[in-house]
Amino acid sequence: MEIHYISPERITVEQIAHVVESGMKIALSEEARKRVVECREYLDKKIETSKEPIYGITTGFGSLCNVSIDKDSLSDLQKNLVMSHSCGMGEEVPSEIVKYMIILKIQSLCYGYSGVQLSTVERLVEFFNRNITPVVYQQGSLGASGDLAPLANMCLPLLGLGEVNIDGERISGEELNRRMGWEPVRLASKEGLALLNGTQFMSAYSVWSLIRAKRLSAWADRIAAMSIDAFDGRISPFLMPIHTIRAHQGQIDTAKCIYDLLQGSEIIERYKEHVQDPYSFRCVPQVHGAVKDTIAHVEKVVTIEINSATDNPVVVPDEDMVISGGNFHGEPLALVNDFLAICLSELASISQQRTYQLISGKRGLPAFLVAKPGLNSGFMIPQYAVAAVVSQNKQLSTPASVDSIESSLGQEDHVSMGANAATKCARVVVNTYEVLGVELMVSTQALEFRRPLKSSPAIEKLFEDYRKVVPFVDVDRVMYTDMAKSVEFIKNNN
Repeated sequence: MEIHYISPERITVEQIAHVVESGMKIALSEEARKRVVECREYLDKKIETSKEPIYGITTGFGSLCNVSIDKDSLSDLQKNLVMSHSCGMGEEVPSEIVKYMIILKIQSLCYGYSGVQLSTVERLVEFFNRNITPVVYQQGSLGASGDLAPLANMCLPLLGLGEVNIDGERISGEELNRRMGWEPVRLASKEGLALLNGTQFMSAYSVWSLIRAKRLSAWADRIAAMSIDAFDGRISPFLMPIHTIRAHQGQIDTAKCIYDLLQGSEIIERYKEHVQDPYSFRCVPQVHGAVKDTIAHVEKVVTIEINSATDNPVVVPDEDMVISGGNFHGEPLALVNDFLAICLSELASISQQRTYQLISGKRGLPAFLVAKPGLNSGFMIPQYAVAAVVSQNKQLSTPASVDSIESSLGQEDHVSMGANAATKCARVVVNTYEVLGVELMVSTQALEFRRPLKSSPAIEKLFEDYRKVVPFVDVDRVMYTDMAKSVEFIKNNN
């Protein structure tokens, strides 16, 4: 089986997603192992020789940073940190996203700025390779001192505490160690902080959402092209001279994509009585293009984040320094998750509007896309349903990053709320799949009423593949199962 070697070299969101989604095993590169060992050795010497207190290593945490801890208690200090901070609440985090958390935590620790033991990192590698996913909860992180609560819950099983899911079964951390023949990890100085002070919860959700946002963007173009033809739309809004004089790259790329998808269509080439199309068809390049540009910006920020050391304090052996700072603050991720949620909400909004136009009985199409409207309701209520989803997206797109609540007796007096931004963005991702799935149902249905005219080869191929999963609706039938199949069709065909 192919193995992905985690190293200090730059990694992309696509590479991380491939490792997680393919079930690939991971291992530490020699350079990663070397950096981890050297940083730990340096930190041990620094503790022995330093006369000044070192935050979180020989002191308490947060507002207790002025309380010194004796050397014999440094391990207990780190264990107590993990136990006391494991305060996750709410819904359980899906196992797939927990796997993202684990690999991103390993990646961050391997840059050699965290001072962890090699054995601790290797235990996390074992978790990933054996599909051991700790039970983590969605709520509890302020996205400031890192994702304290969710990362604490993730790391409890290292100590023989907490719970994990393995092979479809939930067991305790203690039972996991018994089955695996493992001893609980005994944390050295600084290790609890290294495990908890980081942005891997936010980053995991960010990578998961970003990968799907890119897929949704591509699908939105394909589905929009089908809808444009089904609505008997015009090709003129996609001609390149319009877009080169505005020159947003996403707009240019979208216009070219739609234009190419519609080449060879009998419908798009025929004479049009109407002079213009509604904005939801005519302005696809401008709206879908802005989404593409937003996704590109989000990817830039998330890529920097997953290639960074985000715990505190940072151990820098080459500079002979242990620096207490704020790399764990989640503001970069908070802002871009809010931005990503907003742009996906817009992608869903314009999709829903195309759905509405297609069922409205315009341009020779029957009302609600059934042969006998009145006796049959047709696609009336699927549009209702996605209207509700789009409305929820608008609510979820209210920024989390503009909020802050003081904590830790004022020591942590500005927080990012990046975890809330990330989890609600993921909900918008799920919702957007649903909205596009219904538009695909409606556009294929509408296209059938244009027969015997054919759309383009690209659109007809999509139509043919889709009809193997979801049939034409001639009279009223149970719709929610077809809607679910439509969403799965999009998810399973990247």
